[in-house]
Amino acid sequence: MTLVLGIDSSTQSTKALLVDAETGEMQDERRAAHPEGTEVDPRAWLDAVDEAAGPFLERAEALAVGGQQHGMVLLDEHGDVVRNALLWNDTRSAPQAQALIEEMGGPEQCVGEIGSLMVASFTASKLRWVRDNEPDSAARARSVMLPHDYVSRHLAGGGDAFTDRGDASGTGYYSTRTETWVPELAERALGHALDLPRLPSTPQEVMARIPGGAAIAAGTGDNMGAALGLSLGPGDVSVSIGTSGVCAMVTDVRPDDPSGTVTGFADATGRFLPMTTTINASRILEAGRALLGVDHEELSRLALASEPGAGGVTLLPYFDGERTPNRPTARATLTGMSASTTREDVARAYVEGLLCSLADGIAALEDVTGTAAARIVLIGGGARSRAVQELAPAVFGREVEIAPSGEYVALGAARQAAWALAGTDEPPHWEITGSRTVGAEATPQVLAAYRELKERTEGW
Repeated sequence: MTLVLGIDSSTQSTKALLVDAETGEMQDERRAAHPEGTEVDPRAWLDAVDEAAGPFLERAEALAVGGQQHGMVLLDEHGDVVRNALLWNDTRSAPQAQALIEEMGGPEQCVGEIGSLMVASFTASKLRWVRDNEPDSAARARSVMLPHDYVSRHLAGGGDAFTDRGDASGTGYYSTRTETWVPELAERALGHALDLPRLPSTPQEVMARIPGGAAIAAGTGDNMGAALGLSLGPGDVSVSIGTSGVCAMVTDVRPDDPSGTVTGFADATGRFLPMTTTINASRILEAGRALLGVDHEELSRLALASEPGAGGVTLLPYFDGERTPNRPTARATLTGMSASTTREDVARAYVEGLLCSLADGIAALEDVTGTAAARIVLIGGGARSRAVQELAPAVFGREVEIAPSGEYVALGAARQAAWALAGTDEPPHWEITGSRTVGAEATPQVLAAYRELKERTEGW
């Protein structure tokens, strides 16, 4: 059996999967925790990957790393860390993101070059924050890497850094139009030129080798890794219900959305991975559970006992503001209650509110790409809810595939490693067992009521 190693260096931990290169069947797994916070010493990730993946290195013939997107790792002329890494969820650089958009000529010019509207999560905005607030750190910096680049270089035993187009497309200084770095944008952000990681000539290129000889593929960002792990093809959409809600579509069409609703990332295969992201997702279910004083199983039972439309009750679930649509100061709105409203109706409204928010994300992807979703795959912790599984096809108006629980970022990294090892034109075909498809009669009135409430509350 030929084994490959897939590594997910996420915000919370490192997960390592040892996988059969031919079938994709997992043979072994290990994990190690990361420190908490939005600003972290990146050397902790190296300790974690040594702990989690180290025992597998001698058994694998190839490996790849999927990592949290956007994080800024600054190194000096000796390759030493300049300051703690600023992670994707550190939003202190929001003013700098806006300034960079204006310097590029506005939203249309920004999206026309980098594929997405710059936001605080993007690496370039963090570089500008360092320039503005830590000039000594900015002056010392000679190179910048993403988290997965930093981990990959460590596994290679040093040498030149490398990355892939998928993760690079979330930096703010990579052009999805020309498929190259735009070094001038990184220089403008920090104030002087920086060394940038090497890009592969093909997605399946072997970029380096570990000291023991195993091949190292380019790696990728976590969202791109998950798409690869789920074996998504053109037109397929993954809907991830975690702390945030992420809808991602694989497409051959380069996305172009100056509104910023859709981020136009590249994927790990040569295609594109436009995404919409909501701040509120599984926390909506948690809020409903807490309000009604029940557990998640009972929340599902109550919701399924109500009728479509929740007896006229509608929830706009912007508990902590929202990113899609862009309403950072908004709060949740529950409306339509009467003297006859029941606990079942309220539970149903919470589940339908979550699903309507995600349905809008899917619709935005379809609008920007001009492509109808061919397949919708539901993943993430919130997707384990029985009510979510049963009501999703009704609210979305189409069948939904429920993927089994799994470490899809690490699996996608392993699939990339197997691809690099094989050197074929396309990634190996791995069957995901345990998926099931569910359907239901469409309930367009639910989405219509939600969208009417969303329009009515704009500007609140």
